[in-house]
Amino acid sequence: MSVVESPPARPASQAPAPGDGRARGRRRSATSGGYAPLALTLPALLLLAGLLGYPLVRMVVLSFQSLGLRQLFGDLPPDNVGFANYVKIFTTDTFYQVVARTIAFTVVSVVLTVVLGLAVALLMRRVAPSVRIAMIIAMMFVWAMPQLVATQIFRWLVDSDFGVLNYLIDLLPGVDFANHSWFADPIQGWIVITTIVVWAGIPFIAITLNAGLTQVPKELLEAATVDGASAWQTLRLITVPILKPLLIIVTTLSVIWNFGLFTQVYVVRNGRPEDEYQVLATWAYSIAFKNNNYGLGSAIAVVTVLLLLGVMAFYLRQMFKIGDVD
Repeated sequence: MSVVESPPARPASQAPAPGDGRARGRRRSATSGGYAPLALTLPALLLLAGLLGYPLVRMVVLSFQSLGLRQLFGDLPPDNVGFANYVKIFTTDTFYQVVARTIAFTVVSVVLTVVLGLAVALLMRRVAPSVRIAMIIAMMFVWAMPQLVATQIFRWLVDSDFGVLNYLIDLLPGVDFANHSWFADPIQGWIVITTIVVWAGIPFIAITLNAGLTQVPKELLEAATVDGASAWQTLRLITVPILKPLLIIVTTLSVIWNFGLFTQVYVVRNGRPEDEYQVLATWAYSIAFKNNNYGLGSAIAVVTVLLLLGVMAFYLRQMFKIGDVD
């Protein structure tokens, strides 16, 4: 009688489960995605490249050329001037004045917009639901109003001859605001322009931060109140840190939007902004289409895009960080 020794059994922990390879393949496919997402997004990417990429490339090419009306409507080819347009920009004092004015306006308008938007969002959390809905509807109307229409309305309000604002201020005892021109003084003129931009920007900030405030735990706020924390301490030590990622996103977006200010200045100055009201966007437009120097105007536009690239990179970095956390 012989004894047949059976091979040692494989530990259960090391034994491959039926279909384990297929499961790993499915998990790898779900995480990596393969080529399917790229294939699905390719049409949209090609459309965006055609709509946004071509004008950008064309603008960069024009910035290295001398292109005027003769070359635009005649048969003359544009002259390649290399970096001459950029040298002309960086060697004029006007460029630095316009850049400083654009940055100053952006800083002031963004700070005012974010602070007032946060205040409105906090107010929305304290009012009754019906009032909150009414506030959201009112701000949606403001948000949906075209910039051209809103700017024209503000222009009528501050008109020197028929403006309602001058009439109301003139009613104050000892104040003479009859036929007062708000744009004769650049400081007063920029106050009007900044008011228009801030008024239009508050709804986006307030509605977005109101949604973010719903994520602040009520238990945390109640515990802070029980511990004797004031409203300012609760806002500074609890609410703002929780809203910090959202605040960074809306602030960065506001910087990008306000840095490209054009419509408000162009409308209130009747399409002819004086030197005191020029910002980078209006300056590039005036040089290109008023002076018919399209090459130099394109160079100013390219410099504007380059100045914004840092802000755009910061915005994308924040978006990817939020995506990683999610």
